[in-house]
Amino acid sequence: MKLYNKLATGFGALAVTALTAMPAWAQDAAAAAAPVPDKGDTAWMMVSTVLVLAMILPGLALFYGGLVRTKNMLSVMTQIGAAAALAMIVWVCWGYSMAFGPDASDGLKPFISSFGKAFLSGIAPDSTAATFTSGVVIPEYVFVCFQMTFAAITVALVLGSVVERIKFSAVMIFALIWLTIVYFPIAHMVWAAGGLFFDMGALDFAGGTVVHINAGVSALVACIILGKRIGYMKDSMAPHSMTLTFVGTGLLWVGWFGFNAGSALEANGSAGLAMINTFVATASAGLAWLVVEKLFGHKPSALGFCSGIIAGLVAVTPAAGNSGPFGAIVLGAVASLICYIAVAKIKPMLGYDDSLDAFGIHGVGGIVGAIGTGIVYAPSLGGPGAADYDMGAKLVVQVMAVGTTIIWAAIGTTIAIYIAKLVTGLRVSAEAEVEGLDLSEHGERAYNY
Repeated sequence: MKLYNKLATGFGALAVTALTAMPAWAQDAAAAAAPVPDKGDTAWMMVSTVLVLAMILPGLALFYGGLVRTKNMLSVMTQIGAAAALAMIVWVCWGYSMAFGPDASDGLKPFISSFGKAFLSGIAPDSTAATFTSGVVIPEYVFVCFQMTFAAITVALVLGSVVERIKFSAVMIFALIWLTIVYFPIAHMVWAAGGLFFDMGALDFAGGTVVHINAGVSALVACIILGKRIGYMKDSMAPHSMTLTFVGTGLLWVGWFGFNAGSALEANGSAGLAMINTFVATASAGLAWLVVEKLFGHKPSALGFCSGIIAGLVAVTPAAGNSGPFGAIVLGAVASLICYIAVAKIKPMLGYDDSLDAFGIHGVGGIVGAIGTGIVYAPSLGGPGAADYDMGAKLVVQVMAVGTTIIWAAIGTTIAIYIAKLVTGLRVSAEAEVEGLDLSEHGERAYNY
């Protein structure tokens, strides 16, 4: 009997222990079931993020800097670097939350998120962000950084239309407001679940609307409000260093692989498709610009080749993972032709001073790419669309997304530029412009000879 009592007591204690431990077992099982970031995907996204940073500094800074006159080289590079740095700070303070934070109220949800993740509240090293594959995640901090570089380069692109006559203080005020009322809402609409264009099914793999149409249209509005440079279409305003512009072009092309292939959010076949499309669309566009120059009676130029390269990169951005390689080749060539006409024919005819053709290449190329993506997505053209793909319906969605982005960017830029004008005066004095912004705004020279 004593042995029986001891056994019963022992089994009872064991049962109590087991029942007590069950909640812990359940928690362990739930933790085991939670998706864990793959180290390969994480490493690829970290590399992609750094590649996009290289597009800004030194890529875009050298590309734009080489295109201006010697006396404005450092001012352009400083504007780009400082605006990008400001964008990074604003992004972690409220931009990320506005674009990808918790859902706002039902009425605002299609246009903006809430401020629930302002200052990256609630994000920790073990927080994750979803990718396009169910059950696959990456660290949220990595996603924050990747998207942060997109915001930084987009505001820097806008500056290409207003260089050589805008105040540095105006650049900073404009960037702060423009990011808040233009970039963050558009990024949410296109890339966040519940966003207006996202729910419409608009195709924008890496930023045709968010980055290029947004920046290009904003650049056009800003340069028209700011006014023309002194001596525009009278004095020579040729690039002071095509060598630096060519180097910047190369850095942009290399960095663009992070921009496009990184937008797959994983190291997978979709990233591989975006990679080859970024190669061939760009190559096609660079060659096409040279051919078009020749057809219009000009010599094939280094500036033309660089312009074609950027036009191809812009056009393939929304199509990077949404097109087959041969569709990308055609899209790049078509965008190059249309951008050439916009830059070499339409701009002189209309007389606006888009200093470095931010609208002519990014705006026009972005529009061509965004609408063209609806065509090259078709499986009959080698795209990844489903067998029952409805090209007509998708083109309607693409055009609606493009049109809404144009209107939003135009109105938001007008507000931002006039606030900057009210606060800073916007434009440097005539004397400062003639002297050059390197000295008048920053007290230094790019070259000492």
